[in-house]
Amino acid sequence: MLQLHTISLFSSNSLTFSPAVAFRTPAAKTLSSAAAALPFFRFPNYRSARPPRRCSVGKCEALKVEAMAAEDGQDLRLARISSAIRVIRDFPKPGILFQDITTLLLDTKAFKDTIDLFVERYKDKEISVVAGVEARGFIFGPPIALAIGAKFVPLRKPKKLPGKVISEEYSLEYGTDKIEMHVGAVEAGERALIIDDLIATGGTLGAAIRLLERVGVHVVECACVIELPELKGRERLGEKPLFVLVSGEA
Repeated sequence: MLQLHTISLFSSNSLTFSPAVAFRTPAAKTLSSAAAALPFFRFPNYRSARPPRRCSVGKCEALKVEAMAAEDGQDLRLARISSAIRVIRDFPKPGILFQDITTLLLDTKAFKDTIDLFVERYKDKEISVVAGVEARGFIFGPPIALAIGAKFVPLRKPKKLPGKVISEEYSLEYGTDKIEMHVGAVEAGERALIIDDLIATGGTLGAAIRLLERVGVHVVECACVIELPELKGRERLGEKPLFVLVSGEA
């Protein structure tokens, strides 16, 4: 294999590379001849071509929210979480303001803040079960459960679990629905946290509480990322405590 020993010259503006001769010795002359036959290489200066950093509209708004939270003495993490949640009008039907947490999941810092805040609250409460309500409770529940050393139990819609189940019915605006849990997933005397992304009317969380308490589990608290206070979901939970991070509009 031919090895070429050359002195490299670089231009700070264009990163031009060119073999050159530094010493006029017989060996250097030989290298000079070899170097002259080499092709000329030019590398694009990616660093200088990179456009200046810009603050996107979303990030600029997040910074404003954080600044306001700092002035109010609030936890800056709550401001980041709130600004990361997208609100979509008229979805899934006209008149609804849909709280979209998928944009929160895209923001790794805000997502981590969300999990951290829940973990900080529950790590010393001797919770052995984190019960996640289908479907977005499955996103937040498992990392919380792992962090506090608890098991994760999915509370699912009908006919989604393959084994023997226990179910609890709850009312909807039109009709009823159920949530189900595998028989044997929890034991009497265990301490549980119920987690979901949002509380609206409180029907699903209320059913989750009743389902777990029927088998002797003590529900320590319900936790959600978002609450829609106008819908008064807290009232359907009775005296069971509810912890939320941010409030939204219905």
